[in-house]
Amino acid sequence: MNAADEVFASERPRLLGLAYRILASYADAEDVVQESWIRWQGVDHGTIERPAAYLTTILTRLALDRARTIARRREHYVGPWLPEPISLEHGPEDHAEMAESLTLGFLMLLDRLSPTERAVWLLAEVFGEPYALIASATAKSEAACRQIATRARRRLREARPAPPQRLDPGLLRALLAAVSAGDLDQTLDLLDADVVLVSDGGPDHRAARHPVVGADRVARLAINLGRRGEVTALREVTVNGAAALVLEVDGDMPLVITGEQHDGKITHIYLLLNNDKLGGLSARPTIT
Repeated sequence: MNAADEVFASERPRLLGLAYRILASYADAEDVVQESWIRWQGVDHGTIERPAAYLTTILTRLALDRARTIARRREHYVGPWLPEPISLEHGPEDHAEMAESLTLGFLMLLDRLSPTERAVWLLAEVFGEPYALIASATAKSEAACRQIATRARRRLREARPAPPQRLDPGLLRALLAAVSAGDLDQTLDLLDADVVLVSDGGPDHRAARHPVVGADRVARLAINLGRRGEVTALREVTVNGAAALVLEVDGDMPLVITGEQHDGKITHIYLLLNNDKLGGLSARPTIT
């Protein structure tokens, strides 16, 4: 491996992490990182004073271009949309803000921002990049980037005043047991009164067309779904830093259940049935 290849390899976890946070799609993030690699191979490395800054700029521009493609794709998406989950080999567990920004719930909040707002906020708040670099990467002035970051910071703080607690695997197992047993009272006991269930089935699997809100509605829906088939395979994983279950029902393709909790009650349930989104679970990437 030559020096230029070593530079890119050392930067790759950070580039992949940035692209994934901007796009909330592991497959698209990998594509963008690969395209950055191709661009990197075509430059005179001797003229690059700060390789990390150069690669960050190229990656950000490519990710913003890809975000426009994703937006067009999303216009025709069937039902609710969830980010593509990932199961990390090594993640930024030692950096609370970086780890929080990889959770499914936070990625859904970021999705409310425009792609440029996401990129500016991430580069400034999560990756700690100087505004001169952010301006170059986003084709905005430094003053505009500071205003964008302030606006994005305010919107995120209003939408999520405090980060939720990561879902405890024991709580998730208890939920599955209660639902499988058809025990409505036990299921309700595990759910927050205002729990929200979001199910992403994509074009090939039926799912609730809108988020389901409220403990009674969520519990009854979950139990009704549980009666439609038998769990034939089960494994516990960690998805985007939270406990998750990968299930096979009647030997069919897997589905993923994860969520968030607060004060020992489940506040959010994320149900992923779209098989096209599950590649990040087996890849186990290293992301910063």
